[in-house]
Amino acid sequence: MTGWLILFFTLFLASLGYASYKSYSKNRSADDFMFAGSNIGAILGFLTFSAALFSAFTFMGMPDFFRVHGVGAWIFLGLSDALMVFFLLWFGYKLRKRAAEVGYKGVAGFVQKCFQNKWAGYLLFVSSFLFLIPYVAIQIRGISIFLDAAFPDLIPGWGWATLLVVLMLVYSEIGGLKAIMYSDAIQGLIMLVVIWIIGYTCLQMAGGLEAGIAKVTDSNAGLLSLPGPKGLFSSPFLIASAIAIVMIPVSQPQFTTRLVVMKDLKSVHRMAYAVGFFAILVILPTAFIGLYGAVQYADSTSAEFLSAALLFDQASPVAALAVVGLFAACLSTTNAQIFALGTELRSLLSGSDKKVMRITQIAIFVFSIIVLVFSTYMSDELVLLARVSFAGTSMIAPVVLGAVIFKHPPKSLLVLSAIALSYFVLSLAELVPAGFAGLPTDAAMYLILIPATAILMLIHHFSSKSSHEA
Repeated sequence: MTGWLILFFTLFLASLGYASYKSYSKNRSADDFMFAGSNIGAILGFLTFSAALFSAFTFMGMPDFFRVHGVGAWIFLGLSDALMVFFLLWFGYKLRKRAAEVGYKGVAGFVQKCFQNKWAGYLLFVSSFLFLIPYVAIQIRGISIFLDAAFPDLIPGWGWATLLVVLMLVYSEIGGLKAIMYSDAIQGLIMLVVIWIIGYTCLQMAGGLEAGIAKVTDSNAGLLSLPGPKGLFSSPFLIASAIAIVMIPVSQPQFTTRLVVMKDLKSVHRMAYAVGFFAILVILPTAFIGLYGAVQYADSTSAEFLSAALLFDQASPVAALAVVGLFAACLSTTNAQIFALGTELRSLLSGSDKKVMRITQIAIFVFSIIVLVFSTYMSDELVLLARVSFAGTSMIAPVVLGAVIFKHPPKSLLVLSAIALSYFVLSLAELVPAGFAGLPTDAAMYLILIPATAILMLIHHFSSKSSHEA
């Protein structure tokens, strides 16, 4: 397999080098570097959005999620992503319209301008920092587990993580956001091809769909129904997960920014439809891999199952392509999210363009080091950790929605989101009860947050209307 690895890695790195060359401009402005010239078409936009959304946690986490928790994993991610596509159509329109009115340099700076309150920007940045850092660490943790299990005598897990972070820093520094988008496009195509090859192979090794399901029925029938053998897929869990995932374009800045830098609204709509189609294509084969794992590796650890299903049980060319695909997926996601944190910080800074860019580049380096350290302490539950990130950032969704809906959004939304975010973080730290009223924390918070947001917005709408009429 070594020869195939060398070939595929050479091709991948060459494609990154070419993308960096195409993206680099000696006289580029800060906006060109951070926002790719705000002229991204539907195809590149769809590929970069999809690759950032369906990253290493999809490639590695979802097969293991299907293997351990069953078919409810499809409802957890597939149905939620379909709902998100419909939401994108409305949110993309409102966001771009408002951004054109007030300007856009990042979500934090955007809401700061809309609310005319500096704490609004700080709240957005703190939320992004608290939950994007662990989310990026998940990606690095996932690829480190896989590569360490696949090549135990080559370099330790932290060595793989360090290599990834160094490559990410060099690549993003050379090409900026456009280079990252090209990387996303390459990764998205590689991931789709590889995951279907592996999914089809695993389905065949399981004896086909019908035979595989029959074997799972005999060994662990709970995998084929809700709430799953471990009871994870309860109604509160699935509903809360759907809300968190639908709110991803609102609460995770790497996706919000991608909606703004599209060249026109028509491209946004085409991108949204394509993302929904891509979601079906990329999730379905992970179910096949999970089915194979439930048949052949029911009692194995995550690392053992993934290294076997994605590497050792595959033909050498496929195994080598899987390694490159996972590395590419992790690289593009890490790039996108660390860069997004830098963008958010930049949107809050003032001063000369040169000074702001220097501070931003230093911050991206510091964020990368923090992620590298974090990745050594993460658990192997990649999908559940990703879900925590989605849920955590969704606590500030009322602030962003208020900014795009109202010309003068109510300050009460800031207080509401700050309280929700604080409680969620404290519950993770086990300083306050994790959940109440018999519900997990995120579901319980949504039960309060959604009606409270609606009430505050309605009060603001009618009070503003009355004041205008008067």
